[in-house]
Amino acid sequence: MAKNIKHIVMWDVKGETAAEKRRSIEIIKNCFESLRGRVPGLVHIEIGVDFSRIDYACDLVLYSEFSSLEALAKYATDPEHIRIKHEIGDLRIARHQVDYVSETDI
Repeated sequence: MAKNIKHIVMWDVKGETAAEKRRSIEIIKNCFESLRGRVPGLVHIEIGVDFSRIDYACDLVLYSEFSSLEALAKYATDPEHIRIKHEIGDLRIARHQVDYVSETDI
């Protein structure tokens, strides 16, 4: 069995209006999608935008998988990731994260 490292982050974003929130979401989504193929050990990345509009739902979610715990640790200091953190830093008003190991039949 191979172990997959899952990294999930959820955000609420700034925006006084629906249009401002959509703009913040689009910027964050585009930033993270730009990481595909650019970060060693990042094997999957997906950005989801909430459509439920339930009052306790986050605005968007990052679902990513890494090849190892070491790859996830290196991601935290990867220059591309640091660049994105700076670009989106003031767009976020709340952040939640879960990292876990999943054993699958790969």
